[in-house]
Amino acid sequence: MRTVCCLGLAILLAAALVLATGGCAPRPARMVVVTQPSTSVEVVYVQKAPPGPRAEVKPPRPTRKAVWVPGYWRWDGNSYVWVQGHWEKKPRGSAWVPGHWDKKPRGWVWVPGHWR
Repeated sequence: MRTVCCLGLAILLAAALVLATGGCAPRPARMVVVTQPSTSVEVVYVQKAPPGPRAEVKPPRPTRKAVWVPGYWRWDGNSYVWVQGHWEKKPRGSAWVPGHWDKKPRGWVWVPGHWR
């Protein structure tokens, strides 16, 4: 009987030890990734001039804080493709500067629109 009692006590102590030290393990380190916008921009020169702007029908403004971002012609590597305009929520204290195509000595270059 004493052997069974000692065995039971040993099992009980072992279980208590496992439970007591289970919370003592160090927490795994959290990985924090910080991303920043790329400062390098690939400049693509297009030899063919972009088409003129399209007239767009604006859908109803979704909110008073929305600003219309006009559509533009995007070069897909072979031809120009129209990108439809859309409403964007205006960041406080900013203004939208529309994108445009600039004529350079090596060809046409797209300058993306941005908030200023």
